[in-house]
Amino acid sequence: MSDSTMWTGLLHAGLAGTWLKTPHVPPDAAQLRAHGARAAIYGLPWDATSISRTGANMGPRQMRDVSCQTTSYHALFDFDVVAELNLVDCGDCVIALANPAKTFARAQADIAAIVESGALPVVLGGDHSTTIPAVRGVKQHVADPGFVLIDTHLDTAMDVGGETLNHCCPVTRAVEAGFDPRKMTLIGISGWLNPRTELDYCRANGITIIWLEEIWEHGTAWAIEKALATSRSPDGIYLSFDIDALDMAFAVGTCVPTPAGLTSREAIELVRGIATHGLCGVDVVEIAPTLDPTIATSQLGNRIALEAMAFHGGAAARRR
Repeated sequence: MSDSTMWTGLLHAGLAGTWLKTPHVPPDAAQLRAHGARAAIYGLPWDATSISRTGANMGPRQMRDVSCQTTSYHALFDFDVVAELNLVDCGDCVIALANPAKTFARAQADIAAIVESGALPVVLGGDHSTTIPAVRGVKQHVADPGFVLIDTHLDTAMDVGGETLNHCCPVTRAVEAGFDPRKMTLIGISGWLNPRTELDYCRANGITIIWLEEIWEHGTAWAIEKALATSRSPDGIYLSFDIDALDMAFAVGTCVPTPAGLTSREAIELVRGIATHGLCGVDVVEIAPTLDPTIATSQLGNRIALEAMAFHGGAAARRR
């Protein structure tokens, strides 16, 4: 028997407002096709796998809340993301409390429906385990995608304490989902924050690493060229952006803040350079609003999502 007074999950998940006040369309392939959506926002308010600080479960709601601080139009490129991509908001995953397997199965089905409709899934996390159901959903309909991770961490753990559905494991789960590790590039990785076993996994599987120090030395254009040489695919690139790739001076509201990470401008340059060549999915994860007394981290997350959508949608070719 249903109980209308029972906790429904709205405390953590559910639409109090859509991203940039875009239309709400459920994650259903037929309804998305009927709407003509070419991109769809989808939230996964989940952080139960974090090995450090928590709070990323509130990321999707905060990102929607602060989306009103920007516009959908970029004057230099004469490009309106909402108009060009007929952007919609599919709402949040229905969370199964303390149950990653059930939660991720629901998210995977929703994201697969978005991909099936022909729309680009733009997934707002949540901790970095968000990527696990996202890449599984994408792989149901995309034969041979590339993969680019922008992060401080390698995220190639096999498991954490025996748990495989963890925010330290999205890359390994992507490989298991069918992503070719030889078409994977991990950008902005910090040498101080990664264990030896994860580096060994990358080397054994042919995963390309672009270290943070290499970006300092060679710049973002070099990093983009190297990443595309590995990860570019006719089927598109899955782009996963962990906000902790940024220096904590720019993004303090994250579960594992990074000293001396990427600047916000470097991050935007990297996202533009990758997205220009076509995406099959994108996520922005690890934004923890309660760990930032300002809206700075959430705003940067929204900017990353905007840049990814715009340059995937052709903004680079529209410069005035």
